[in-house]
Amino acid sequence: MMLMEETAVPLAALPLAEFKAHLRLGTGFSDGDVQDPVLESFLRAALAAIEGRTAKVLLEREFSWVMNSWRDPEGQALPVAPVSEIVSLTLRNRDDEAEVIAPALYRLERDAHRPMLRPAGRVLPSIDSGGVAEIVFRAGYGAGWGNLPSDLAQAVLMLAAHYYEYRHEIGLSGGCMPFGVSSLIERYRTVRLLGGGVR
Repeated sequence: MMLMEETAVPLAALPLAEFKAHLRLGTGFSDGDVQDPVLESFLRAALAAIEGRTAKVLLEREFSWVMNSWRDPEGQALPVAPVSEIVSLTLRNRDDEAEVIAPALYRLERDAHRPMLRPAGRVLPSIDSGGVAEIVFRAGYGAGWGNLPSDLAQAVLMLAAHYYEYRHEIGLSGGCMPFGVSSLIERYRTVRLLGGGVR
C-alpha cells in the first residue's frame, strides 16, 4: 500500500499571521516578512507531525492510495480522515492496463475516524493477481485555516512554536511532542487493530 499526496497545502492557507501573533513577534517593521519562509517551514512540519499522529488531514488536499488487495471486499477503510469525496477508482492489471470504475459502482461512507470505500452492490470490483487498485480522494477539514477544529488549530500553533523555540537544539529525543500538544490531539487519534492495520 502506498499513500501519496497529490496536491500540497497552499501558502495562502497557512496561518502565518496567527503564528506570528502566537510567537509575539513584532509587527510594522520594513523587514517584518524576512522570517516568513522559516515560519512557513515550521508550520508545515507541525501540520505533518499532527497529521501523522492522528491520521487526520487538517487542510484539504487530494491523495492517491495504491493497494494490491482489499482487506475486506465488502468495504475498504481509507487510511486518513475526514474524506469528503472519492474522485476516482482505477484498477490496473500486471501489464499496467487501466480500467476506470464507474462511480455508480461504489460510494463513500463518511466517518470522522474511519471512512470507507463501499461497493454499490455486495463487493468491490476484484483486483487481478499482480494488479493494483488506485483510489484518488479528497480529504481534510476544509480549504482554509478557519475550517479546522479549534483544538487542532491550537495544537499546530503550539507545536510549530515548539519547533521554532528549539530550532537549534539537537539533543531532544526522537518523536518528542510537548504534553500540551499531545493532550489536544489525543481524542483525534485512531485506535488501530490487527497489528496496526487500518480496519
